[in-house]
Amino acid sequence: MKFGPIPDTIDAYIATFPSKVRAILKKIRATAKKAAPKATEKISYRMPAFFQNGVLIYFAAFKNHIGIFPPVRDDEQLLEQIAPYAGPKGNLQFPLDKPIPFNLITRIVKLRLKQNLARATKPKPRSRKGKPAAS
Repeated sequence: MKFGPIPDTIDAYIATFPSKVRAILKKIRATAKKAAPKATEKISYRMPAFFQNGVLIYFAAFKNHIGIFPPVRDDEQLLEQIAPYAGPKGNLQFPLDKPIPFNLITRIVKLRLKQNLARATKPKPRSRKGKPAAS
């Protein structure tokens, strides 16, 4: 990932990379949009991100790979399939010299969307006095 002026849009972020990497980033963006059409896009932590009831996915280009964040949790079958791409702290690293598994990115975004919606609709715990518990 390049460190210079912080891009203020995903388009500006993508524009800073060579054409081969730009094509991959554009396809990741389109994949995430298709998997979560109501999600909002923004730059967060200097990376493109999709949000809906919380973060769905961050993605970033590095010298030799594309990073996908945050780590996937609570889906054993998906965890097995993404294991070859596991990087530090459970984040994913897709090597630029190999085909990017866009189908896995779709599944990751859909899983995160499902998890976020479940959290958003879960009733808040109540204190003993009938007021929501402090967080």
